[in-house]
Amino acid sequence: MSASFASALAAAHDAAAGQHYPEGTLYVVATPIGNLADISLRALHVLALADTVACEDTRHTQALLRAYGIDKAAGALLAVHQHNEAGAAEQVIGRLRRGERVVYASDAGTPGLSDPGARLVAAVREAGLRCLPLPGASSVTAALSVAGAVATSPQAEGFVFAGFLPPRGAERAAALQRLADEVRCTVLLEAPHRIRDLAQALAPFAQRRVTLARELTKQFEEVTTHAAQDLAAWLEAAPQRTRGEFVVLLHPAQPARTGEEQRSVEVLQLLLQELPTKAAVKLAAQITGAPRNVLYEAALRLRREDRDDTGGD
Repeated sequence: MSASFASALAAAHDAAAGQHYPEGTLYVVATPIGNLADISLRALHVLALADTVACEDTRHTQALLRAYGIDKAAGALLAVHQHNEAGAAEQVIGRLRRGERVVYASDAGTPGLSDPGARLVAAVREAGLRCLPLPGASSVTAALSVAGAVATSPQAEGFVFAGFLPPRGAERAAALQRLADEVRCTVLLEAPHRIRDLAQALAPFAQRRVTLARELTKQFEEVTTHAAQDLAAWLEAAPQRTRGEFVVLLHPAQPARTGEEQRSVEVLQLLLQELPTKAAVKLAAQITGAPRNVLYEAALRLRREDRDDTGGD
């Protein structure tokens, strides 16, 4: 066990042991996406308590457990990955019916979104057995929380999770068309060896903004936003920019403005060059008659775009 986690395991037991953890239950546990300190105290307690730990890669999970000072015999780890998920689910169900507590953990993050786990959970629930979530790290929510990409307007509220696009052919073309038609923020995932291809595929979206979140929670994490047409050039400018796993957020398309709306935004933009945001919004509202809340949202967007264009994250 890493000495730095010795107190964490003890704290986990103190903090979480008072809750009831029923037998014959599948516990779906989120694990860190890079930084080992992002494990929750309840996850540590349940991982130690588990009779079986089902996981994508038993070697990876065994190393993770040992880092936290949790020792499991080899027989207590069960491989459940995308190639055997359906068959392995029957083994998990059998163990649950014997009254075991079974944890499922993917290699990183929250299972069942892009990683395996969804079919396992569906099979367990279909068998009438209980599943309990232990929330924690997720690259999707981590990227969304710092990108400013989720619109608050009723027309484009919320976001859509699309995961990995099909690699080629008609399916990829259809997926890209759906992205063009989607008015909400769209969350994509991409591997380092395909990120250049994705940047090229998004280039026709022109000025639509895209946030790349790379190596989240790790030492060299990077979150940056650019116009879609500029992504490929940004990636090529430095070799390290194509390394690591990516969360890619395609921002909502800006709706076409009426003539009056365009004028109010132009006035606001001029005022923002000289005044603080609140003062610029107040004066623009007085000059144009546009609603102050609409102008305030536009001001925040303009400030953000200006910051992104000058190299900020």
